[in-house]
Amino acid sequence: MRIACRMQNSVESLINVLESYRGRDKVIRILCYGSQLLGGVLSGKNSQSSLGRSLLLFSAQLSQCRTTLRLFDDLSMLAYSTNYGLGSTEEDALVRWMSILNNVADQLYYPCEHIAWAADAELIKTKSDRWWVLSTVLWGMSLLLSVLRSIRLVWILKKKVQKCQRAGSTDSREEAFAHRATLRRQIQREVFSILSSLADLSNAIHWMPPGFLWAGRFPPWLVGLMGTTSSLIGLLHLSSSDQGACS
Repeated sequence: MRIACRMQNSVESLINVLESYRGRDKVIRILCYGSQLLGGVLSGKNSQSSLGRSLLLFSAQLSQCRTTLRLFDDLSMLAYSTNYGLGSTEEDALVRWMSILNNVADQLYYPCEHIAWAADAELIKTKSDRWWVLSTVLWGMSLLLSVLRSIRLVWILKKKVQKCQRAGSTDSREEAFAHRATLRRQIQREVFSILSSLADLSNAIHWMPPGFLWAGRFPPWLVGLMGTTSSLIGLLHLSSSDQGACS
């Protein structure tokens, strides 16, 4: 009976995730990179593996699906950037400016990718290569800024934990413990964000023009591994945000 209830709860949780745009994108992303990981492993062991080729083709189709869905993300990103503005609510100036630059890079990323997509679809007459490169550069810049921002936040949060411990005698034990627990959860969240962004950044560099660091050197399974790792962390973040675990 308990097993049936758990299965039902799991199915309901999955349905709730798929009903939201962000949740559906996370699931598609995991399937995309997971298929590339498994397909790359199978193709590496046996270059004639039909299953491996099919999984890689399936991954490519899901990637195109995500690119098409992102045609409608510009306004959402603009609303987020406008709402953040100049980050007047941020306590730290460095975090504020990194967030602003991050938002600018994300905002510019979408039209560049849309132009590249339209060029590949032969809707407009232009070469898509330069636009794909530019969108990848903007994505990489956004990821790098995200990593630096999270590192800065971890440093700030650790300072707050230390300050809370020193001032613990003036507060009730319960309040001090709850506050430190909240700060530690935020630190953990930022650490996972760093790992996720670094995994994506490694793939972004792989998709840069040849000659830049390790551009073009990743085998398909490694691209899939980095993307799957990032996607799983993103799904965990989404579920924890929905549950209000980290505020």
